[in-house]
Amino acid sequence: MDLMQFVDMILHVDRTLDTLLVQYGVYVYAVLFAIVFCETGLVVLFFFPGDTLLFIAGAACASGQMSYPLLMTLLVLAAVTGNTLNYYIGGALGHRVFTHDYRWLNKDALRRTHDFFEHHGGKTIILARFVPVVRTFAPFVAGVSDMTHARFQMYNVTGAVLWVASLVTGGYFFGNIPVIRDHLTVIVLVGVGAAIVPLALGGLYKVGRRMMSR
Repeated sequence: MDLMQFVDMILHVDRTLDTLLVQYGVYVYAVLFAIVFCETGLVVLFFFPGDTLLFIAGAACASGQMSYPLLMTLLVLAAVTGNTLNYYIGGALGHRVFTHDYRWLNKDALRRTHDFFEHHGGKTIILARFVPVVRTFAPFVAGVSDMTHARFQMYNVTGAVLWVASLVTGGYFFGNIPVIRDHLTVIVLVGVGAAIVPLALGGLYKVGRRMMSR
């Protein structure tokens, strides 16, 4: 397998996990750790697989290919440390990210996440775990916004545990059901929509109240 093929497998690991397990065995734990760490820790890698990866990994645990306790521990650790790195990067760059043109930074995604953060405060760190792209930018914005380290870590650890536990456990119990596995992308999109819609409605309600009070 050449480098490009390997990279393609990593980017689509939610569909190629079985192949990776056959070819690399226990080293797949390190691969999954690296993917989750990079997706949550580096804003330039927001496109890495997240939700579907955790779900499929949970299904692999149910079939005996991976260890559920070990996978849970490693992925929670990856999610926590990835977010922490992203938080420190945001803190180091500070408000310059809004005034300078960084080619490696998706400024539209950054602004959307910042607005999301302004509306929902610290709980964004928890809620964002279940929203692709926002998940990657939320800890970065927390660093830019000077959220205290202690407060950030409280939300960070809570969100990581909820995100990993819910998706890996969901995959463990339901990931090997053919109809679910065959329509996983649609199911994940529905789940993401279910997470986003209440937040959007809540934001619109607050905006409406502010307009009515003027």
